[in-house]
Amino acid sequence: MAKSHSSESEFDNFHQFYHYYLSEHSQPLNRRLHFAGCIMVLIIVLTALLSGEWAMLILAPVFGYGLAWAGHYFVEKNKPATFRHPVWSLMGDWVMFKDVMTGKIKL
Repeated sequence: MAKSHSSESEFDNFHQFYHYYLSEHSQPLNRRLHFAGCIMVLIIVLTALLSGEWAMLILAPVFGYGLAWAGHYFVEKNKPATFRHPVWSLMGDWVMFKDVMTGKIKL
């Protein structure tokens, strides 16, 4: 059961956290920005791997988090879960990405 929302230990497991995570991403535009950020991360990582230009990997979190945080600040008007739950939030981004790709979540 969720406790005080101050650390990852407030949730007994990722499944509980993910329900909270989805509640923080209720606006479709915010989910679209997260999805676009994930796509950008994949493109940047793939491009770095194929080109050997490892320095471009620094752009992955800039685009990934930049688009996601814009969604929170300007669309959802809440603080990104990243600040309170960094590991589970990153996991949540990719689970939500998978859920969008499989049609479980609509953009």
